[in-house]
Amino acid sequence: MIHHLSISAQNPQRVAEVLAEVMNGKVIPFPSHPGSYMMIALDEHGTAIEVYPLQTELQPGEKEDNFQFKETSQTINFTATHAAISVDSNQEKIEAIANREGWRVTRCNRDSFFDVIEFWLENRIMIEFLTPDMVNQYLKLMQSAKLQKA
Repeated sequence: MIHHLSISAQNPQRVAEVLAEVMNGKVIPFPSHPGSYMMIALDEHGTAIEVYPLQTELQPGEKEDNFQFKETSQTINFTATHAAISVDSNQEKIEAIANREGWRVTRCNRDSFFDVIEFWLENRIMIEFLTPDMVNQYLKLMQSAKLQKA
């Protein structure tokens, strides 16, 4: 189970607020890194998404030290990082939020296995939202004996 993940955004506060709206959560400043925010889903799993400024990198510390936040001059337009997240929101609500923000949103079928709603934060980062009517398809596939044999 994934409890939290981090992403970077041009407008970290706005992205965290939109995620909180879709996931029925709350946003707080992320105390470890100024200008960053954390969306807390307030669910039984402790689900959270940390949103850092766009040019933030996490780099390993020296020897036994913790990781370090570093600012880079590189701008990354797209990333291979994405997440599939089950939400209580329905498709209409998710689409309305994305449309309001001017962000790409589309319902997609993944090779006839399951449906997701591609929600493109800032038109850069893809989150696959699974509404309550979609999650059973996904869980059926991911918990199937066929998948385990593969």
